[in-house]
Amino acid sequence: MAAEVLSQRALNRATLARQLLLERSSLTPTAAIEHLIGLQAQNPLDPYLALWSRLESFDPHAVGRRVEDRALVRIVVMRGTIHLVSADDALFLRPLTQPVMDAEIARHSEFAPELVDVDLEPVMAFARPLLAATPMPGTQLRSALADRFPELHAAALAYACRCVLPLVQVPPRGVWGKTLQVTSTPLEAWVGRPLRADASIDEAVVRYLAAFGPATVADVSAWSRLTGMREVVERLRPQLRTFTDAKGRELFDVVEGLRPDPDVSVPVRFLPEYDNLLLSHADRSRFAAAPDGAFARTLGTAKGSVLVDGFVQAIWRAELDKTSGRATAVVEHQPLPKRALAAIEAEGRRAIRFWRPTATDHDVHLLPIA
Repeated sequence: MAAEVLSQRALNRATLARQLLLERSSLTPTAAIEHLIGLQAQNPLDPYLALWSRLESFDPHAVGRRVEDRALVRIVVMRGTIHLVSADDALFLRPLTQPVMDAEIARHSEFAPELVDVDLEPVMAFARPLLAATPMPGTQLRSALADRFPELHAAALAYACRCVLPLVQVPPRGVWGKTLQVTSTPLEAWVGRPLRADASIDEAVVRYLAAFGPATVADVSAWSRLTGMREVVERLRPQLRTFTDAKGRELFDVVEGLRPDPDVSVPVRFLPEYDNLLLSHADRSRFAAAPDGAFARTLGTAKGSVLVDGFVQAIWRAELDKTSGRATAVVEHQPLPKRALAAIEAEGRRAIRFWRPTATDHDVHLLPIA
């Protein structure tokens, strides 16, 4: 029997439903973060906007408190990028992503040559207890490594520590309304528990499909940046459901995965500069309104994305007038009907009020994309 074909719109709605973007969810922030398998967070406050767009009655200070009490942590996991994840998921995901971190060392243009034939075991044996005793910024760690290993390249050793050791960035970095330079300590010391020895990539892939599916094998690889995903998916095939997309590619999904009516309406959503919704598929066309390059521009510096009818049809940035104290959401949009523009303006006003709560006034400026 031929597999059911899912249209672009069907894939769009399925993924949005699982990403809590069809309607705001009543999940707690921690439960939402675990469902989404973390939120990309190299911009420390991006997860707050991501959650604000997904949850009812969202309180950013509640998330900050969970970071401070160590229930949530900032750590490098999927794709070698910083994510905000639960402590439980950090202990689960970090062992699985070690091959990605090993590859990061090997391909670094500056540091890889400095680490050829270097035995990193004594370096880690020195750095791990040092950072466990006193969380350190990079400059302090490099200085300590230079003193202990004067014959080696200190910056390269510090980078190796970032990749080999499961380091978390300690608060108040990543806490709403607070700041701190990147200051790191080992995950196990921070949460008082060991990495999961039984961490299973099969479990991770099933969770990915539940939160991002239906998806191709290439999508799974793009999300994780791990190799060998074809073997994993084939192993899981008996417990998965399969579909085909409009291009004839095989899609995999959990049996109970949400697949709403493709015609269900979607409210306007403002997303941060980095949101895993738009970074976790090899083919992002399920969110592209037009093949004219406008979608590619959504990942530009300091620009977030705006979903209109579930597709990226605008990009936005926050501007603050230091003289007046007014914060403005500047939205560059594709040609859209007046009703959609009114919805963008209304949601943009709410978003900028959340994003810049201390501003004296808030505004939205709509600009057509040339």
